[in-house]
Amino acid sequence: MFESLPASAPDKILALNAAYREDPRSHKLDLGVGIYKDESGNTPIMRSVQTAQNRLLTEQKTKAYLGLDGDRIFNHLITQTALGEDYDTDRVWTMQTPGGSGALRILADVLSTARAHAGNRTDATIWVSDPTWANHAPILKAGGLTIKAYPYFDTKTGLVRFDAMMECLKKVPEGDIILLHGCCHNPTGANLTLEQWIELSKVLVSRNLFPFVDIAYQGFGDGLEEDVAGLRYLISQVPEMTIALSCSKNFGVYCDRVGAAIILSRNSAQANLAGSLMKSTARQNYSMPPNHGAATVRMILEDQELKADWQQELESMRTRMLDLRTALTRALRLHSNSDQFDFLATQRGMFSRLPLSPDQIDWLRSEYGIYIIGDGRINIAGLPDNGPDGGLDKLALHIVNALNINIDR
Repeated sequence: MFESLPASAPDKILALNAAYREDPRSHKLDLGVGIYKDESGNTPIMRSVQTAQNRLLTEQKTKAYLGLDGDRIFNHLITQTALGEDYDTDRVWTMQTPGGSGALRILADVLSTARAHAGNRTDATIWVSDPTWANHAPILKAGGLTIKAYPYFDTKTGLVRFDAMMECLKKVPEGDIILLHGCCHNPTGANLTLEQWIELSKVLVSRNLFPFVDIAYQGFGDGLEEDVAGLRYLISQVPEMTIALSCSKNFGVYCDRVGAAIILSRNSAQANLAGSLMKSTARQNYSMPPNHGAATVRMILEDQELKADWQQELESMRTRMLDLRTALTRALRLHSNSDQFDFLATQRGMFSRLPLSPDQIDWLRSEYGIYIIGDGRINIAGLPDNGPDGGLDKLALHIVNALNINIDR
């Protein structure tokens, strides 16, 4: 059965994480895996999550199936968090999924099926930013979508190539799907401004393009409400769209796999039809979503005291990452005697991209145990504090030295 299987290429991020774990050096530094870390390098359980979990263990009376669309109270509350308390419940259908990745796959399957029954065309093409999260293309392709890319990031300036992005989207065939990062762009940290979201909305509407927004980091950028300002404006302008949402980062429930697939339709009849297809798709993939993590999130959002504590801790995580950005920018400016890294302070979220070559990244790993993904993406939350040992300052010096050397293999 398995002797002729083709070898699967390993996931580069997971492979890097495995190499880091096997590295015996005590001074090693992991800037690769996309997970929040505190000052001690740990990924803590948030206070509100711990309280809700303890309460859940005491109060939960059954482990019966939830149903194909999951916890409906969770679905409503998490949709309010992203879309606002007054979202149009007639046009919106939400389904709990196993993480944001599960939401991406469910929605890809649904859109592929919808396009196959559209009548005037059967291909389903989705345009993603260049670059985008490494797992976007595999998930969306497995869901039956054809992948193409629009220009997004300028590696020299660290800014969004907005004019080039708009010029490309103006030429995209009518009806194609456009994948957008709701906030905290992964892997670059370069985000659209609200003004750019407004201009983007005009193009999407005029070209009859279908928006698909992936929002995995709400609250990690400029704030819980500020991070969805562009998304909410887009929803107010377009007749239909899909949203993949993750609770992994802003609730810290990574291993509990908590997400939601959201569709906005033209009317309630179409919303119900799309929701029915989402449930059927889930049944064919995994049947019921896991309960524990979503029940924990629901309990936090239901309880005003827990919700306030969650928002406070989330804000402290956000501001810590901003402080780390500022400190790294300052240290790189000092050691490079230039402003070429100032873009880091203007970006938001967990990630930024350093202009390092693969050879320079390999050199940093072999010489100093600094683990960075091959495209130069670094996890801001993984940066060391500049304590008595000057960890952040040393890191900046090593990065500048790597950029200034010509590695001969």
